[in-house]
Amino acid sequence: MSNKVRWGILSTAAIGVKKVIPAMQKGEWSEVTAIASRDQRRAQKTAGALGIANAYGSYEELLGDSQVEAIYNPLPNHLHVPWTIKAAEAGKHVLCEKPLSMTVGEAKKLLAVQERTRVKIGEAFMVRTHPQWLRTRQVIASGRIGPLRSVLGFFSYFNSDPKNIRNIPECGGGALMDIGCYPVTASRFMFGEEPSRVLGLMDRDPQMKVDRLTSAILDFPSGQSTFTCSTQLVPYQRMHFLGPRGRIEIEIPFNAPNDRPTRILIDDGQDIFGGGITTETFPTCDQYTIQGDLFSRALREGSEIPVSLGDAAKNMAVIEAIFRSAASGQWEMP
Repeated sequence: MSNKVRWGILSTAAIGVKKVIPAMQKGEWSEVTAIASRDQRRAQKTAGALGIANAYGSYEELLGDSQVEAIYNPLPNHLHVPWTIKAAEAGKHVLCEKPLSMTVGEAKKLLAVQERTRVKIGEAFMVRTHPQWLRTRQVIASGRIGPLRSVLGFFSYFNSDPKNIRNIPECGGGALMDIGCYPVTASRFMFGEEPSRVLGLMDRDPQMKVDRLTSAILDFPSGQSTFTCSTQLVPYQRMHFLGPRGRIEIEIPFNAPNDRPTRILIDDGQDIFGGGITTETFPTCDQYTIQGDLFSRALREGSEIPVSLGDAAKNMAVIEAIFRSAASGQWEMP
């Protein structure tokens, strides 16, 4: 397709270089034409390695490239909003890494900018468009497990490096911001509603001050979601969705591999040993290719992008309430 959307990448961040850019380059609707770093040599080296035509030694230069239509912003969390605003004001559409903002106030500022500049701004929650998630939502909607009543989630990895950006509080580090945002968006996505109140519990690293172990209960009109996330535990991830007549388990919910199929397990609960489990397997795909193409296609067709700025603000409201609850020891309302 010659009508591909021309993308510019803001920074040589690892998630972009290792996962997102190679995936977008395989897309039918996306073409990566430029990359920027604050170091010209690094930009050129990365562009050379990935076969990207243009390399810029500053983010401003990239935003000044009239050929670039859309920006992917994988900068550290605290730089998401400032550079998304600059990109929007330069007339570029923006796909920004999650969490899109540090606060609800910041997200609202972005909504005003979007209104003024008329560009599309979206949050890069690639799980929301992966076939295994769309199928899980479809099975729940079909009534096969009965009404969704309970969501259980777990997401952890181990990283105790104080120099790592994910362990610096001022940069939006910590477990809830980095990975807890996934069970939050997944719960909202599956219930199709917002929680009325939340409860949060946090254990902070004594040296680094970021939350390293966070658990939360989200109280939805239709049921409850509970999850734990940690940056200092054995790597593990799982999501369960339960109703009166069955449950669905997503085996690798968040870091879905791009080199092998994924699976969900649908259990009718007839047999505690798993005799009632049906396994559904999804062909190998790359969730970052899908994410980029759906965003690009929305630009070309003038349709809705997968995860809107409004949705991102609602997700942030829940995250902010969990932080408040952990501090107050009380239920808090998003």
